[in-house]
Amino acid sequence: MIRFLTKMVAGAALAMTACGIALAEPAKPECLAGAKPGGGFDLTCRLAANTLLTTKQISQPMAVTYMEGGVGAVAYNHVVGKRAKDGNLITAASSGSALLIAQGKFGQYDENAVRWLGALGADYGVLVVNAGSPYKTLKDLVDAYKADPSSFAIGGGGAVGSQDWMKASLLAKAAGQEPKKMHYAALEGGGAVLTALEGGHVQVGSGDAAEMVKHHVAGKIRILAVMAPQRLPGELAEVPTAREQGFDIDWPIWRGYYVGKDVSDADYDWWAKAFETASKTPEFAKEREERGLFEFTMIGKPFEDRVKADVVRFKQLAKEAGM
Repeated sequence: MIRFLTKMVAGAALAMTACGIALAEPAKPECLAGAKPGGGFDLTCRLAANTLLTTKQISQPMAVTYMEGGVGAVAYNHVVGKRAKDGNLITAASSGSALLIAQGKFGQYDENAVRWLGALGADYGVLVVNAGSPYKTLKDLVDAYKADPSSFAIGGGGAVGSQDWMKASLLAKAAGQEPKKMHYAALEGGGAVLTALEGGHVQVGSGDAAEMVKHHVAGKIRILAVMAPQRLPGELAEVPTAREQGFDIDWPIWRGYYVGKDVSDADYDWWAKAFETASKTPEFAKEREERGLFEFTMIGKPFEDRVKADVVRFKQLAKEAGM
């Protein structure tokens, strides 16, 4: 009788797992990246996949799949519509996802359509100038921009309304100028911003610390400020924050994950616990550093609250910027 009951329970577990419902460790762990291979979402998925495997939170490799479209919008709609109960699946997200949701660019679904799981790292916004620029501090730049905003071309790796545009809008606001009147050059990624800066085609660059730091150290550009609560470690330790220079400007770019809205509490809690355990290991610290990310671990409800607060903040920023 006992053997019969054991077989029944095992059979039920296998059947439920086959339906995409993980009972403990996910049977087929998967991370969905909402873009082509090689970008930020891919990096975020690889961080989870490598860390969870090397720290033995999962016993088999995690599959990374790709679904490009709308900078994560297609993947978001796919999870909401077709995989809302799938406890095997996590999907990569970033603060850019919250920004797009705030602007209604994920279609009919808002920030409440999924369960936000956690963030395992962050980058931070920076404002940069050419190495030969006369501006040595953020105050120098703000004062010059305030005096003659039309003479400043600001380059960013994204269109109007993107994170780089929003970071540039904070410069305009600090100078008391209207963001929607910025002379903004929408370029194809951080590499194009660096090229435009070094060639003198733009006077200011809006970007991320990780992509700019090597060029700063090499003396090709000058990072005037990092948009972080405190100074960043390593090669950026000597660069002051915007706050240190008297400007209340923060722009953390967290990298995290969500699961479907109808994923069970047990499955959600399993992922949260796995992230929590893995994040405290030296293996994780090494994986994060290799991907150019800084420490930013926030898991479970605190992260859910953070995402929703970010959406509210981005809606306000977009409104103030005339978006």
